Amino acid sequence: MTNKAKQGSFLALFPLIIFVLLFIGTGIISGDFSNMPLNVAVIIASAIALAMNKKESLSNKIEVFTKGAGHPNIMLMAVIFVLAGAFAETAKGMGAVDSTVNLGLSFIPGNLLMVGLFIVGCFISISMGTSMGTVAALAPIGIGIAEQTGIPMALAMATVIGGAMFGDNLSMISDTTIAAVRTQKTKMSDKFKTNFNIILPGAIVTAIILWIVTMGNEVNSLGDYPYDLIQVLPYLAVLLAALLGVNVLIVLTGGTIFAGIIGLINGSYTMTGFVKAISQGIINMEDIAIVAIFIGGIIGIIEHNGGIQWLLNTVTRKIKTKKGAEFGIAGLVSAADIATANNTISIIMTGPLAKNIADEYNIDPRKSASILDIFAGCWQGLVPYGGQMLAAAGLAAISPISILPYSFYPITLGICGIIAILIGFPKFKK
Repeated sequence: MTNKAKQGSFLALFPLIIFVLLFIGTGIISGDFSNMPLNVAVIIASAIALAMNKKESLSNKIEVFTKGAGHPNIMLMAVIFVLAGAFAETAKGMGAVDSTVNLGLSFIPGNLLMVGLFIVGCFISISMGTSMGTVAALAPIGIGIAEQTGIPMALAMATVIGGAMFGDNLSMISDTTIAAVRTQKTKMSDKFKTNFNIILPGAIVTAIILWIVTMGNEVNSLGDYPYDLIQVLPYLAVLLAALLGVNVLIVLTGGTIFAGIIGLINGSYTMTGFVKAISQGIINMEDIAIVAIFIGGIIGIIEHNGGIQWLLNTVTRKIKTKKGAEFGIAGLVSAADIATANNTISIIMTGPLAKNIADEYNIDPRKSASILDIFAGCWQGLVPYGGQMLAAAGLAAISPISILPYSFYPITLGICGIIAILIGFPKFKK
């Protein structure tokens, strides 16, 4: 590796900076974030990425771009997007959303609906091991609750994402947890205990905030809520399959077929109507899937041009103390996640370097693994171009930026991580 490659390049991050400025800046200036569609912003950023580094041929840069766009994680994300759209549209068409929401309204006080949605999300994501799968399963229910109660749609989606990130950060079968544990060479159970002790206060605070902001909601004054338990079954089946650890692709495909069968039986669908509902659901999510693929390509170019290396060098340059080393690991994985919009990739990229820092400054591997997972999860729940945010926003047909003000759990997750570093929590026995 040349000295220039080791140093990295800040300029390589320019396409990502342009993308964020176009998307967020236009919304701030105009007051409407829909004025700059995500697909347009990402295409402009992609063109800039391909125009950079003139020493390389365009064909070589295109190859790098397409390899990044075709990364297995990106492709899986795109497939999950379209399957989630198919399930959401099919379930909605046969009445599952209305019945599920009304069932919840019948038994849960209106000011606890968001608290309940958050807790269910936490439970499902721990069992399922994937935040993307949890968002795909719970977002339609959150959308239905928001539509029938007056609760802001962005709040409902932020609640779903928060619950999803809670479990993604802890689950024994989560790819982020596995990556953090393997790179830091510690035990899964030990990391779980350390991580859980750090983030539990954040989850409790989030539940309290959700209770407060929805207190006195107008749903308390409404009357009876008719529902059909048969129509609720697709969601129950999806949640049960998630709890059993079934692959998310099988969960969503099976849920779509199950919802369609019920719709055919109760007369909500003809066979043609069922197929059209699947098609419409896929179409609804195509735009978001394409955006995710283009972002993968941009990240591939950024990494190839040294942008990721520059981030790693910048974060680790001034580490001098153990506490500083822990903040260095946190900053390292945070910067990588902001740049890649993928918490698993960010942990895999920074894990080996974090292990070197932890060994040098005598940081317990349980703590370093937890720091990696906590701060990757924190930023993954906040970046508006992350998969979870895009999926929720796409299903709800709202801007990802509108979700940010309600992203209570990712924020409290990060705060818990910072406090744990500052006070040296938890204490480990030798």
